[in-house]
Amino acid sequence: MIVVYDAHCLLCSGAIQFLLRHDRRRLLRFASMQGETGRQLLAQAGVNPDDVDTMLFVRDGRAWRESAAVLRIAHVLGWPWRLAWTGWFIPVTLRDALYRCVARNRYQWFGRSDTCILPPPGAAQRFLD
Repeated sequence: MIVVYDAHCLLCSGAIQFLLRHDRRRLLRFASMQGETGRQLLAQAGVNPDDVDTMLFVRDGRAWRESAAVLRIAHVLGWPWRLAWTGWFIPVTLRDALYRCVARNRYQWFGRSDTCILPPPGAAQRFLD
């Protein structure tokens, strides 16, 4: 299971730090969309790697983006994060509209970094590029 994220986005980097802390079974791996693996996964999912406003979640050859990616990632984390699964009851148009609003404004609201996050000790093997 791979999470493709924007390594320059401070919100995204914070989300990856959160996932590293709460993925107790160490199931998730990470690829930045600026790296070769992340760009390939985006292209395979039909997303232009040069114009990305979404997180991508890849599992067993299938890819999800926007709110579906977030809900599936939360499910992988187990209890209590699995409760986010109830988000499926919210209409996808509403969920994705909210996701796109945050994604479009993520640099303004949360900031941008020119450097990628450094994996914490013991987690480097979970990062693909």
